[in-house]
Amino acid sequence: MNNGNVLALALQRFLIDYLPHQRAFSVHTIRSYRDSLKLLLQFAAGPKRRVADLTVIDLTPAKIIAFLDHLEAHRGNDATTRNVRLSAIHSFFDYLGAGWPEHLDQARRVLAITFKRTTHRTIDYLEAEEVRTLLEQIDRRTVWGRRDYALLALMFNTGARVQEIVTLQTTDLRLTTPHSVRFLGKGRRERICPLWPETARLLQQHLTDTGLDSLNPQALFRNHRGTPLTRFGARLILQRHVERASAVLPVLKRKRIHPHSIRHSTAVYLLKSGVDLSTIAHWLGHKGINSTHQYATIDLEAKRAALAKAEPVTKSKRPPR
Repeated sequence: MNNGNVLALALQRFLIDYLPHQRAFSVHTIRSYRDSLKLLLQFAAGPKRRVADLTVIDLTPAKIIAFLDHLEAHRGNDATTRNVRLSAIHSFFDYLGAGWPEHLDQARRVLAITFKRTTHRTIDYLEAEEVRTLLEQIDRRTVWGRRDYALLALMFNTGARVQEIVTLQTTDLRLTTPHSVRFLGKGRRERICPLWPETARLLQQHLTDTGLDSLNPQALFRNHRGTPLTRFGARLILQRHVERASAVLPVLKRKRIHPHSIRHSTAVYLLKSGVDLSTIAHWLGHKGINSTHQYATIDLEAKRAALAKAEPVTKSKRPPR
């Protein structure tokens, strides 16, 4: 088998079999990996070659580093996006080296390409009172307003990822006591989150408004065209209501609020309510508790309380007589 056939076969098996079946990656992650490899192939081919003519030999470490530099210099990507693309390339070459040992040396050299150091930005989240203000600005006299209210209330109640929310089916809900919702998260890990009675009532009203049957699996949240809501649609809904709430609460204008911010808000709210990190990790669907430790560092109120308990070293004392 020539190098061109190896590359085509390895890419096909990587995207169609390895990622979805052996690694159980989500559709969203697989698409991200596919897009990263697609951009790499287009860059490696250049304007004078066809992508179909590329071989494994063409994807040298030097070519890949040039591609990563191109992402930042010409596509305006930041270091984080650069690292996401490199992670997909690493994963593919790790698979390639294991399946086709004749390319193991090249795979090892590609895997040696390091990730770029990034700046960790402060996580923006909403305080409980800010969440209440946001929800209060939604006009619940309309069906679409009640849908938006139920959507955002469910996101805050569960701290679910936006992709988990928009892929919910009506059969994932349990609206009788004890109220709960079932999510299929990263790595196809299933978890069940409890619901406040108020959230359960909102979801029951949403089912009544839309005529959805909780016994028949259907997309829970839909757009104006009647098709399932996407994560981009959920983001636009949140942005629209944040802009409206900013007129009442100007502090929201200084925050970068997106669907993942609601997830952070839930974690901080649980932490402030005295819930331990291990429970929060299970609540959010984290694989390990290390991912949850970040919330212990962003609670400014807890930091102020700790500071109040400590004596400042610069505290002035009355001079001796």
